[in-house]
Amino acid sequence: MQTTAVTPDLAAHLLPSPNPVQLLDPTGTEVPQEGTRRPYLMPPPERLREVWRAMVIGRRFDIQATALTKQGRLAVYPSSRGQEACQVGATLSVTGNDWVFPTYRESMALVTRGIDPVEVLSLLRGDQHCGYDPKAHKTAPQCTPLSTQLIHAAGAAYGEKRRGTDNVALAFIGDGATSEGDFHEALNFAAVFEAPAIFFVQNNKYAISVPLSKQTKAPALAYKGIGYGVASEQVDGNDPAAVLAVMDVALEHCRAGHGPFLIEAHTYRLDAHTNADDASRYRSSDEVTAWLERDPIARVETWLKAHGALNDDLVSATHAEAETLASDLRDRMNVDPQADPMSLFDNVFEQRTPQLEDARRMVAAELAADAEMEDQS
Repeated sequence: MQTTAVTPDLAAHLLPSPNPVQLLDPTGTEVPQEGTRRPYLMPPPERLREVWRAMVIGRRFDIQATALTKQGRLAVYPSSRGQEACQVGATLSVTGNDWVFPTYRESMALVTRGIDPVEVLSLLRGDQHCGYDPKAHKTAPQCTPLSTQLIHAAGAAYGEKRRGTDNVALAFIGDGATSEGDFHEALNFAAVFEAPAIFFVQNNKYAISVPLSKQTKAPALAYKGIGYGVASEQVDGNDPAAVLAVMDVALEHCRAGHGPFLIEAHTYRLDAHTNADDASRYRSSDEVTAWLERDPIARVETWLKAHGALNDDLVSATHAEAETLASDLRDRMNVDPQADPMSLFDNVFEQRTPQLEDARRMVAAELAADAEMEDQS
């Protein structure tokens, strides 16, 4: 039986850096690049300012969505406050031709992608399974089951490769979901067929209440890539500049036909898992306070001001813009949705099956009978 040996050089190419890539420390100061396995470039000020603006707007959206949950306008909301650099940086790195596969926590990423916030929150309000057109936005519906969207992302990426495009599929995932079988199946499929997929793991330290130490003994989740032949990297997920730089390398890798790329972003969710979770039962307030000092928005804002790319007037104007958008969202979410019962039969199959047509005719007949009764009363 003939076997193929893996050379040390190839293995080294797949390995992540021993420490998370960081370009800006929590104070907003540039740090030297030491010990990284790949070269990473500081993004230009204009690009960092774009990310800063989107993070400010994204955080205000997130806070407003949390408030809507408390007001009974949403059934549930998984906040991503504190994870803005991951949500915004990764999303702004891809183009409109690339696919995005979100989890239930990526509402901020979807708003950053330009999807109507009300359509984004349609799932969490309970109106429908997906409030936006996935094909039009090249964005899959938000996925509640853990990791199942990763197999879809690998397939979509492989489809783009078969079509001869250089489009990629960006798939978000949480640290807890890396324990699911679908995560490993997706990585293996993407590697074998060299599918241009980026698996972006937001390691926010907890799978609901389960800490990372009880999920894996790997030195970092990024090391899980080498077992499947997937190039990997780990990054400070609260450093917007580093997130952009690592995403650029991953995108170049995928578009050049070198297969998938795994990114582990070390970050932290400042709020509870959802509004139904009591995070104080499994983490201390001191831990949360320590992560507040690593705020991604403040970090890049400090750097931009120091380099003359941002001033107080622009900061005030951006926060005012964010307030206006939040107010508009609040007003539109306070209008009760008008649900059409017949929409139950839309978007189930591309062509409705005979059984679905029978069910549709039955519901239509019941609605007609109800309307006739109301007319007679």
